[in-house]
Amino acid sequence: MGELIKRLRDGLPGEAVLTDPDVIRAYANDMASFCEAGVPAVVVLPRTVEQVRHVMRTATALRVPVVPQGARTGLSGAANASDGCIVLSLVKMDRIIEINPVDRVAVVEPGVVNAVLSRAVAEQGLYYPPDPSSWEQCTIGGNIGTASGGLCCVKYGVTAEYVLGLDVVLADGRLMSTGRRTAKGVAGYDLTRLFVGSEGSLGIVVKAVLALKPAPPEQRVLAAEFPSAAAACAAVCAIMARGHAPSLLELMDGTSVRAVNAMTRMGLPDTTEALLLAAFDTPDPAPDLAAVAELCTAAGATEVVPADSAAESDLLLQARRMTLTALETLKPATMIDDVCVPRSRLADMLDGTAAIAEKYALTIGVCAHAGDGNTHPVVCFDPADPDEARRARESFDEIMALGLELGGTITGEHGVGVLKKEWLARELGPVGLEMQRGIKAVFDPLGLLNPGKVLDL
Repeated sequence: MGELIKRLRDGLPGEAVLTDPDVIRAYANDMASFCEAGVPAVVVLPRTVEQVRHVMRTATALRVPVVPQGARTGLSGAANASDGCIVLSLVKMDRIIEINPVDRVAVVEPGVVNAVLSRAVAEQGLYYPPDPSSWEQCTIGGNIGTASGGLCCVKYGVTAEYVLGLDVVLADGRLMSTGRRTAKGVAGYDLTRLFVGSEGSLGIVVKAVLALKPAPPEQRVLAAEFPSAAAACAAVCAIMARGHAPSLLELMDGTSVRAVNAMTRMGLPDTTEALLLAAFDTPDPAPDLAAVAELCTAAGATEVVPADSAAESDLLLQARRMTLTALETLKPATMIDDVCVPRSRLADMLDGTAAIAEKYALTIGVCAHAGDGNTHPVVCFDPADPDEARRARESFDEIMALGLELGGTITGEHGVGVLKKEWLARELGPVGLEMQRGIKAVFDPLGLLNPGKVLDL
């Protein structure tokens, strides 16, 4: 321990090396439930690329594991510490290096907060679409590590589609650049995409070149109330089948609606079993909103209400963003799943989840990025009740199994981390797992980067 701290301090300013036991314990885990976390040996907060390289060279020399972290808003345990590790927190590397409206790129350090970047590019008439619900806290580095999504994915896609190039510090301290800043480029293997979603297990992202889009017009939102989740899902399928391109298509089940109602006093009827929010950001959204209103009514909506203004639209979206907070008021703890299924199986996913909630006598609310089939079942439970905690974990596993049975994936945007690494093997199959372990061995032969995450080596 003494040698580790001494070597780290040789290349880092004193304030960047944290050793106080009470302080470093605060860096032990992210926001996931049921994920083990160890006690770090030290926390480092570098400000420069050379400082990150020094940390990795030191870790390699002493064979000490390194756990990279951003804002720790993740929900899979990907940022959880392991015993005796170096926690490498990148939140101090928070510079927006460049915003280029001609090339339509931003060059940023990993600690830049998503909302800060979004507002900065908006001042220049540009748009960075990925917007996770934690966008006011989460960092770009964390978004890249977990391949985050958000409410806009149905039209604009996920983080991976906006990462053009990366600077990455490898496990042994070497610095590598991947990708490009040009609009096109296919030279060599696509290593950039390989790092997106790797959860810090292949290297440390220290700079990113991100694609930007022209800022769209303000979106207008329509809210449709349904007597069942199945009816709302039928409307989703109809909207997509007719070729509409909403900028947002979000669903809240009855449990979520009631929780948000109680917290925000939205005034929705207690009979609402699903709320569908559809938005368009075209120059004239009225025709699309009218067409979607007709499709919702045909699918069984009891009420369809278009927002009259941008302020009303924002209010409706804020209700959707409040879903997790509202569900957290129902029980002392929540466990958030992240199963993505084909849109055509969305109703089966929601109905199946409701059956699992009944089977285990639990409250499970579901919100979903319905336009891309990404569901977030939220299991509410009391961790102080051993039986309820057991049922919560078993229900979580059944929900993931249901997603795979429906042709889906165990994670659409939250990542694998600790929480789902056993399920990753089931999804990938033995050959896929072998290939991924081979890739890990090439980039991190000593197994020092975020050990025990993603692939169970």
